[in-house]
Amino acid sequence: EGNEMRKFGLIGHPVSHSKSPQMHVAAYQDLGMTAEYVAFDIPEDNLVKAIEKMKVKGFEGLNVTIPHKVKIMEYLDSVDEDAKLIGAVNTIVKEGDRLIGRNTDADGYMESLLEALEQNTLAGSNVLVIGAGGAARAVVYGLTKRDAIITIANRTLHKADQLAMLFSTANVETVTIAEAERQLAKFNIVINTSSVGMYPEVFNQPIDLSYLATGALVSDLIYNPLETQLIKEAKHRGNPVLNGVGMFVNQAALSILHWTGLTANRDKMKAEVLKHL
Repeated sequence: EGNEMRKFGLIGHPVSHSKSPQMHVAAYQDLGMTAEYVAFDIPEDNLVKAIEKMKVKGFEGLNVTIPHKVKIMEYLDSVDEDAKLIGAVNTIVKEGDRLIGRNTDADGYMESLLEALEQNTLAGSNVLVIGAGGAARAVVYGLTKRDAIITIANRTLHKADQLAMLFSTANVETVTIAEAERQLAKFNIVINTSSVGMYPEVFNQPIDLSYLATGALVSDLIYNPLETQLIKEAKHRGNPVLNGVGMFVNQAALSILHWTGLTANRDKMKAEVLKHL
């Protein structure tokens, strides 16, 4: 039926602060769909129950957020190539009785980065990625797909090395944060994937920008606050910047595309997110 309520949602723990429901609802309204998007707070030991419930209640798709993005993979019927290589699922698509795991984080971020750079290639770009967690893995994967030259900096070098080893065929090296600060002038793009500077620790900064090259783009995956200390300093220096809203909107729009085949209005989604931040 054209008027039947279509069901989508989010599973995570906690999810009460998520801006995803408002953003998705705005997208569905704009597309003229009768659809809901519900956030479910699911403790880690309840994941299998949650999946069963979703199947029974007729959900067509779910987004997955922290801390379930890795663990959820055990409960799915199959996982696409991107999700396999990123090692995490952020989007579940129901196809018949099967649940398919996908990941729209890498492509969502890359689209926002290329837009900010006003270019369509990253081949040969020297990129510094700060952090070595799940978000870093998605970003590094997206960069390797686009032939960037990648340096991963992390407080614990061992974690950076582990991440680099996953992409050993690509052009990836690792450094300490102190070493990255000394070498900063060689990078065209600096990306913070760590949580340093996120609300409530808004005065913290993951790296010192003293040697930042003129014209280098500084990007932070964090969008709460919209302007992290890192972004503020880069702006103050006159460098181009990119906050985390673009990635947040794009990964959602790509999820909607997987679920419905429809192209959501990203400008409307972004306006909705900004309204609630």
